[in-house]
Amino acid sequence: MNWFLSRVRKDGQTNPWVIALTVMLATFMEVLDTSVANVALPHIAGDLSAGVDESTWVLTSYLVSNAIVLPLTGWFSSLFGRKRFYMTCVVIFTVSSFLCGASHSLALLVFFRVLQGAGGGALQPISQAILVESFPKNKQGMAMALYGMGVVVAPIIGPTLGGWITDEYSWHWIFFINIPVGILSLLLTSLLIHDPPYLVRRQLKGLKIDYIGLGLLSVGLGFLQVILDKGQREDWFSSDFIVWCSVLAVVGLLGALYWELTREDPIVDLRMLKERNFAIATFTMFMLGFVLYGSTVLLPIFLQTLMGYTAMLSGLVLSPGGLATLLILPIVGRLSQKVEARWLVVVGLAITGGALLRMSNFNLEIDFWTALKAWTISRLGLAFLFVPINVMAFYYIPKEKMNSATGLINLARNIGGSVGIANVTTMLARRMQFHQTVLAGHVTPFDYGYRAMVAGTSSMLMSHGSDPTQAAAQAHGLLYGMVQRHAAMLAFVDNFWLMGVTLLCMVPLMFFMKEAKPHQAASVPAH
Repeated sequence: MNWFLSRVRKDGQTNPWVIALTVMLATFMEVLDTSVANVALPHIAGDLSAGVDESTWVLTSYLVSNAIVLPLTGWFSSLFGRKRFYMTCVVIFTVSSFLCGASHSLALLVFFRVLQGAGGGALQPISQAILVESFPKNKQGMAMALYGMGVVVAPIIGPTLGGWITDEYSWHWIFFINIPVGILSLLLTSLLIHDPPYLVRRQLKGLKIDYIGLGLLSVGLGFLQVILDKGQREDWFSSDFIVWCSVLAVVGLLGALYWELTREDPIVDLRMLKERNFAIATFTMFMLGFVLYGSTVLLPIFLQTLMGYTAMLSGLVLSPGGLATLLILPIVGRLSQKVEARWLVVVGLAITGGALLRMSNFNLEIDFWTALKAWTISRLGLAFLFVPINVMAFYYIPKEKMNSATGLINLARNIGGSVGIANVTTMLARRMQFHQTVLAGHVTPFDYGYRAMVAGTSSMLMSHGSDPTQAAAQAHGLLYGMVQRHAAMLAFVDNFWLMGVTLLCMVPLMFFMKEAKPHQAASVPAH
């Protein structure tokens, strides 16, 4: 052990790159778990004798508890000590991962996923705060790029990895794989991570537990996450369940907003949003989550349902995008030391928005390489967003508020992702109905083009042995199926267009940011 410490320490200081790799372990593991279980739901439902709709609580329960803990990270770190709280969260996440894998009923699995989400919620923001304090100012861009690799790649490979593990072994192993990573993370953290002096001093002062603020925030964020995850399945506000969840979410969030703004020592310091750069960057991160998660859900569905791709083939379309992001992030890290962050964000918004608008020109005839190229370009743009957005966000934030600030911006990205996924699924269903209604207006005996297509298709079917009556019925069925496919295609196009325009509309916001020169960069966490 002494030999290891002598290798990673110099002049009594731990090599910051070793610290970066240490905090990336737990963060990568946690981000991966937000998506790795998605493709295993049918297997989980079948194995535990539950319906597919019931099994979705495996995802919802994790997201709810995760969202509640995220903004509370700074407060808990001050209350218990950051290193102690971080290691406790890793223990909770690792143990609950084992219990999830060992579950033999849906109720137990959902319960342990709640614990897992609670343990995982603090890992990302604490890792960010630890990372920023470990690097000198002139190297923080590269550190953020390294950290961003884990955050960007994890949700991309999550569904593919989850599918492979489930097919080759069983769904239980998508949780068991967290155990060795968690143990290694605990060991390295105990040896290498230490609380900064300012946080120790603040902890010694003592903090009172704000039960009212904690309760209001938990109710508001918890029910908001349930609404976003379950809204489309329940047909939104036509469901009494969603209506009551909405009432509770609004009451909880508005109550938390009032309560936290009137406390001297709030559990979540919302006053940080008065700082213009932090407020704009937090909103930009929300929109980035909206597009990142929304598009990551959208393209595989398009390829598999309309283009007939297998899960593996659709994964091959998405994988080069993750690789491109990995390759570009270090370059962006270096550029952030020379170019003002907001100009890098403008480049990222333009590239990703333009690529999504190009994807809005997709049709049912596109080939593999067209889809791969457009997707890869969109991921290249994302590489220009993660690092500089955080540089802008934390440029004027004092280090004693860093834990709270990282919790808020992580929450913004996660909620943005949930909103993005909810938007994609809802728009697909609603716009498909709209386009089908419009297209069906031309599917009448009075439309010359339709009559010609029925006649041509019937003749083709009769030449293959069908009698005239049967051929006519089959022709109508084939053409109706074609209408449905084209309606679905147009719904996907609408989604890609909306996300592309959304990002391009974010560009003017960058001109409202205060100047943040690279050579004066303050301590900034990465995500």
